Amino acid sequence: MPQDGQKPQDERNEAPADALGPGYRATERDVRRWVFDRQRRWIAGAMVFTALHQTAEAAVPVVVGAVVDHAIDGGGPADLLRWIALLALLFLALSTAMRLAGRCNRHASQDAAHELRVAAVTRILDPRGFAARAGSSGTLLSTATADALRIGLGNRAWAIGAGAAAALVFGAAALLLTSVQLGLVVLVGLVPLLAATRLLAAPLTARSSAEQAEVARATGTAADLVRGLRVVKGLGAEDAALRRYRAASGSSLAATVRAARWEAGYQGLTLLLNGCFLTVVAWAGARLAVDGSISVGEFVASVGLAQFLVGPSTRFGMAMGLRAKARGSAARMAALLAEPYAVVGGPRAAAGRPDGTLVLTGLGAGPLRHLDLTVAPGTTVGVVTPDPAVAAALLDVLALRRPADRGQVALDGVPLAELSLAEARRVLLVADHEADLFDLTVAENVRGPLDAPADPALVARAMAAADADQVLSVLPDGGRSRIGERGRILSGGQRQRVALARALAADPAVLVLHEPTTAVDAATEADIADGLRGMRADRTTLLVTTSPILLQTCDRVVFLDDGAPRATGTHRELTIDQPSYRTAVMA
Repeated sequence: MPQDGQKPQDERNEAPADALGPGYRATERDVRRWVFDRQRRWIAGAMVFTALHQTAEAAVPVVVGAVVDHAIDGGGPADLLRWIALLALLFLALSTAMRLAGRCNRHASQDAAHELRVAAVTRILDPRGFAARAGSSGTLLSTATADALRIGLGNRAWAIGAGAAAALVFGAAALLLTSVQLGLVVLVGLVPLLAATRLLAAPLTARSSAEQAEVARATGTAADLVRGLRVVKGLGAEDAALRRYRAASGSSLAATVRAARWEAGYQGLTLLLNGCFLTVVAWAGARLAVDGSISVGEFVASVGLAQFLVGPSTRFGMAMGLRAKARGSAARMAALLAEPYAVVGGPRAAAGRPDGTLVLTGLGAGPLRHLDLTVAPGTTVGVVTPDPAVAAALLDVLALRRPADRGQVALDGVPLAELSLAEARRVLLVADHEADLFDLTVAENVRGPLDAPADPALVARAMAAADADQVLSVLPDGGRSRIGERGRILSGGQRQRVALARALAADPAVLVLHEPTTAVDAATEADIADGLRGMRADRTTLLVTTSPILLQTCDRVVFLDDGAPRATGTHRELTIDQPSYRTAVMA
């Protein structure tokens, strides 16, 4: 069943092409049509100027043939100069048309690729998320870049095809005027030639799609290894990581080679067919010249046209190849854009200064089963589970990354699902264990977005509470030091402290923290626990952790075993009464 705000499956193609974007259930044809419609003006200009360029080029051998006939017939120098001037104008026209066609082509392809990249990235970053796993980061990156570029380049097929068609029509007309027999040879031969070219282009779509899939897999493997490089080195797993990447890279290389072989074979075969066809045209023109049916100049023009027409005929194959690659990439782009949302949010807004009463009623999601929990303002509640999948399911529901299978979450008596996503996430903030930092200073990372930065006094308090102010003392330039992409110049514990400070500085009514101190030493963790307690004294806090130091500061702890609540009490009580709990937090 479609979620609210989404089109049902049987209506997904009824929207106009300009409706393509996040949430629109696009097909491969929709993507190509949208790209064409958005660049219609540039494509039309490219087609016109390319056709003019190719027509002018096709006219060159005709004019040369006329000059030859004029010379044989005894024309004077003045006439020769006029013919030369005509040739000069012809070259000026074709060079100008070529430059303008190139400009229009660049806009038609690059602008289309850019707009597709924006659409893909907008969908990837959409706060409503993906109902199912859309692919690795490398796969998404490949779709948003390489596939977007291939689809954009597919727009060039229109101009290439228009130019080739104009050249072939002009050439056929010139040959018909020279000799009806010669013109008919060209026209009759072009039909099966173009049909064969289109038929041979079909396998390229499948090969191109398979190639891009393998490239995306290799890119995803590389991205994962780079992101987890410290972990890989810490485990001494460099050789295993290298073998994994070599396997993915080898598969990508093999797919690329297969696609290149098919493309090379396709280009070679179409060139062979074109050569055979134009050899027949040249042979027929030579026979007519020998018989006296056409003049020497007309024969020269016919041979020149036959040689020239190799290019336009071949470019038909090039255009089909571009379209085939664009279709394969458009199918992947459509699959990304058509991914259904995980959540859609509701129409309601939260109170300006909500109390922050969090109530979970019969909550179930994946391995999480029937969790009843109330967290009142000014209290800190811990949730302990030995199963990481249960913790992930709970966090995903609270962060609105997935809907609950059963039960509901309410904020101040309002179901979370009825609040708009922006409002719900303003009131309830989930700070994940793996937090991303940016290549900024520590303070810039903590104070949040530029359009709504946290109060400087609050930032200072948050940094002190999370012990992040101590990070500044070890940086080369102190508070002016940038911490690198993903905070790479910081240690794991330092990154955790900066991420925790950022969550505290946001000062949400309800803050959910997932294992915020796993990489810090015990003394620092104790300081953070005290700072966290003081910073959130009048707010609602949910700690999903197995840290005994943090759990000691909680007013109450809920122990989940096998995905369901087993016991509730203080950390001390559960440690004494529940062996499973003691094992989970003391291991």
